[in-house]
Amino acid sequence: MTKIEKFYGTAWCKDCKQAKAFLAKHRIEYDYIDIDYDEESSEIVKKLNKGKRKVPTITFDDGSFLVEPSDAELAEKLGLIPKIEKEGYDLIIIGGGPAALTCAIYTSREGMSTLVLEKGSFGGQMGFTNKIDNYPGFPEGITGKELAEKFFLHAKRFGAELVNAIEVQNVTKLEDGFFETTTSTGFKIKSKAVVIATGTTYRSLGVPGEEILLGYKIHFCATCDGPFYKGKHILVIGGGNSAFEESMFLAKFAEKVTIIEIMDHFNASKIIQDKALSNPKIEAFTSYETKEFVVGERKTLESVVCFDRANNKEVILKPDAVFEYVGLKPNIEPVKDIVELDKNGFIKTDEHFMTSVKGLFATGDCRGGSIQQVTAATGEGTAVALHIREFLNL
Repeated sequence: MTKIEKFYGTAWCKDCKQAKAFLAKHRIEYDYIDIDYDEESSEIVKKLNKGKRKVPTITFDDGSFLVEPSDAELAEKLGLIPKIEKEGYDLIIIGGGPAALTCAIYTSREGMSTLVLEKGSFGGQMGFTNKIDNYPGFPEGITGKELAEKFFLHAKRFGAELVNAIEVQNVTKLEDGFFETTTSTGFKIKSKAVVIATGTTYRSLGVPGEEILLGYKIHFCATCDGPFYKGKHILVIGGGNSAFEESMFLAKFAEKVTIIEIMDHFNASKIIQDKALSNPKIEAFTSYETKEFVVGERKTLESVVCFDRANNKEVILKPDAVFEYVGLKPNIEPVKDIVELDKNGFIKTDEHFMTSVKGLFATGDCRGGSIQQVTAATGEGTAVALHIREFLNL
């Protein structure tokens, strides 16, 4: 498999942001260099581009390079082009997190032809979690990446067809009762049933300056972007388990980590709070409302304007980077026009995990009422698989 050697970019480059997001989804490792702060690398980029300072410029271990590549070009270069073996299946599962993979383990073991389609890397958000301490059977804890790999191999062992780097555009129910799943690559695949297990993505704050800095100085993935801030000051926004767990990981690199929460209390479990706050690098404040990210020259983060609601005063923070953990929103694009949603935009299901469309099921974090824990997701994946077996009369 071709590997990336160097990723040359800048903080202000929109195409760099897109390429980094794609590589993060697929957990592709690379050495990132900001050519604004490395003259030697800037000259390398100019040499490769006949005097032009084009970014991103990405070099590979086979001696080749790509300039301003699209996601499709990167996927092809890295061998991520999907292949689907058949035109029809008993079941198509959209999503590749713990609920999806558990469902695939059960359905493929029962003899159902099962296709799993994942736009990023298998494991979902679980795969990006530094350490999971509460999954049964691993008393010492396990990294999300390792657990995701075990789920993947287990599903593959029973014959599930697992395809990533492919995005589903929509799901349609045909007149003959079958479903047609259409991908962004033009595949149209039929199935007797479909499971939506697309999970969630992190919500953003929607305050001034945020959109400009997303992917540059504002991030959602500590595992992906934390190592870029060795010896720096990192601000974490959020008060739940994710905020505190990721802060502990970030503290391995950063000189200082500051956690702020808009409410007057933290929602993280006490054991996680105590563990995080026992680290001398980590400090935390409640009642801090984020008002603005002040953008400096070349799209740098100059400061973060907060309002201390408890003391009724403005507070200016000057971190080198920000990581946001302020809630989740469901990924429902492929079915948003055909299924019933709850008031928060999550998919409504009945007691059999079936949506308002017969034969179309939903499970995991995208489903209204889900607990949004890995163990809960595996339970839901098991349950929906058994209900699908009944539905298909197998």
